[in-house]
Amino acid sequence: MNPRFFYTALLWVLLPYVFLHLLWRARRQRQYLNHTGERFGRYAVTPDKPVIWLHVVSVGETRATVTLVQQLRARHPGHQILLTHITPTGRNTSEQLYGDDVLRVYLPYDYPFAVRRFLEYFKPKIGVLLETEIWFNLIDACHTGNIPLLLLNARLSPRSARRYARFRSLAREGLHGLALIAAQTEEDALRLASLGNRAVPVMGNLKFDILPPPDLLARGAELRQRFGALRPVLLAASTREGEEELLLNALEYAAVDYLLVVIVPRHPQRFDEVARLIEQKGYRMQRRSTNAPIAADTQVVLGDSMGELFAYYAACDAAFIGGSLLPLGGQNLIEACAVGKPVLIGPHTFNFTQAAEAAIAHGAALRVQHADDLVHLLNVLMYDPARLKAMGEAGRRFVEANQGATERAVSLIDNLLDRNP
Repeated sequence: MNPRFFYTALLWVLLPYVFLHLLWRARRQRQYLNHTGERFGRYAVTPDKPVIWLHVVSVGETRATVTLVQQLRARHPGHQILLTHITPTGRNTSEQLYGDDVLRVYLPYDYPFAVRRFLEYFKPKIGVLLETEIWFNLIDACHTGNIPLLLLNARLSPRSARRYARFRSLAREGLHGLALIAAQTEEDALRLASLGNRAVPVMGNLKFDILPPPDLLARGAELRQRFGALRPVLLAASTREGEEELLLNALEYAAVDYLLVVIVPRHPQRFDEVARLIEQKGYRMQRRSTNAPIAADTQVVLGDSMGELFAYYAACDAAFIGGSLLPLGGQNLIEACAVGKPVLIGPHTFNFTQAAEAAIAHGAALRVQHADDLVHLLNVLMYDPARLKAMGEAGRRFVEANQGATERAVSLIDNLLDRNP
């Protein structure tokens, strides 16, 4: 029996829970209730040109494809770029980056009727999935409809590889339904090849090709003046639930005079929650959204703004990258390196294994085991400006040495577009 039969049957069993899931997520982020019809293949926006479709799940993938989208728009002006998302934060990021220059919708859930509606409505000339997005009915519908579907910038952790290996026939069918797969690293390529019994080339990581926008670097210089040009500034970027409390508890051991800590939660729906936590811990706090000058006795700034992460990096002396103190896999450390900032990461970086290990090997990053370890290291680094500078310069070299994935991705897309005009 076709291995997708059981997969699809399970989706139908879970259908009532889909609506409960949306309601549950909407408790914190009301936007999950917007555009619900799109999640089942019902759309209001209409393309007026042939479509190049990129699936960018959330914030990280949306930001990673900035250079790719720019190059595709320049090289294919007769086509319309369509971005599909899963999360409201990814969709919001797309709006900030591109405005009305691209179309954006939610990708439908992987029900056969929904993906057929999506493909029949937009009729993409080509589709691109990013990183680990493997949707078996979507892949089959594209394969049946002769729509080339690529998996680019692909990564597959050992944990995910073990999960897929439990359903090897389903994974093999899905991977063989793709027109092409190109992985971030040799390790990713080997894991993907072992599941699909096919050769997988290495293209590198699109995140290395993100250039810090000049306007955000300028905004970062302004922020630095607000923070205090001579104050030592630690940025805690893209923190996840539970990490802020660990960090705030450890800060009582900080021995850095006039230290200012800037905390930027990964998910905007948590801004108020984190603000309450900071106040409960007794720290003097200001919110970035007030746009007020930072007082000399302020200890913590809550970065409750969207689209300013590069500015925060430009305004700090060192950056801790969240999602890594707890077993959450870590967040993207490459942007901090690109701005030339020393990077600190926790023990859990399985979503960015290769990048994290390479950054450490290049001297651009240091790993800590827990929050107290982070603060003790900070006590040393903030009084060693030469070491901070050397780490920042190593970060820039690390990024430059790994660029080029966008050009490879564009070439792969161009080749398939030429075959499917």
